[in-house]
Amino acid sequence: MTELTFVPTVFIVDDDPSVRTAVRRLLASVGLPSESFETATDFLKRAESGITGCLVLDVRMPGPSGLDLQRALNAAGQDIPIIFVTAHADVPLTVRAMKAGALEVLTKPFDDQALLDAVYQALEKERVRRHDRQELHKLREHFDMLTGREREVMALVVTGMLNKQIAGELGTTEKTIKVHRAQVMHKMEADSLAELVRMADRLGLSSGD
Repeated sequence: MTELTFVPTVFIVDDDPSVRTAVRRLLASVGLPSESFETATDFLKRAESGITGCLVLDVRMPGPSGLDLQRALNAAGQDIPIIFVTAHADVPLTVRAMKAGALEVLTKPFDDQALLDAVYQALEKERVRRHDRQELHKLREHFDMLTGREREVMALVVTGMLNKQIAGELGTTEKTIKVHRAQVMHKMEADSLAELVRMADRLGLSSGD
């Protein structure tokens, strides 16, 4: 996957140059790579080329606001963790941001350690998400290797049906089903029925698929 080549980065979007500089210096002091942007529009252009990491985002800026950017990223399927840092935090704003998926809302002037703690939490969340996406991609590649009949057999196997029952359902012999079942387990790299069931669940399969 192309995503594997991306370096986890802390992206900073704030119209105040002093804030951008302060956050970048703080991150650099603990060895975290960062990129900064003055507007939400500038960051969206950067995001088009692929991003992984987390976003430290101001709320009120010229042009699209931080909440506007959050909505745009959600609409585009970009689930990068967001940490809002704002001088204008209030309860309604915080609730809106958190309901839309923000990880944290910090008030300026922020505490350095509080920001770093939030960033580390966000990067760990992104690492887990990236791992899950890669695992799902691998599962889909394996599933694509199955023949049409093997997919039918897999869909029935994960419902708990026995080989004899599957043979009756598909109008073939139990011996043939055993061969198809073995191929399914081999191609999916499943060591047990329980693991195959989990794989089918991850792929969103059902006996009707």
